[in-house]
Amino acid sequence: MVAIVVTYAPGGKSPAHHHARSAFVYAHVLSGAIRSQVGDEPAKVYQVGEGFHEVPGSYHWISENASDTDPASLLAVFVVESEDRPLTTPDEK
Repeated sequence: MVAIVVTYAPGGKSPAHHHARSAFVYAHVLSGAIRSQVGDEPAKVYQVGEGFHEVPGSYHWISENASDTDPASLLAVFVVESEDRPLTTPDEK
């Protein structure tokens, strides 16, 4: 298990990406609001205290701060085989 705090500046975002093949990911919003779209699900804004998950093999299309004025952060907990790296691979556009 690996836990990482992801912090977004106002208007900040991550490129589209996927995680290690064996990774089950749970994300919990710590501050602000996070817009996320995983797989074929519609994009959704998650508020403080809310969370979402990604099953192994999911594609994370959108991961961004929902605000242009306030910072946001989330705790990402990866349940992953120890030798399965890297944890996150950006889209090759």
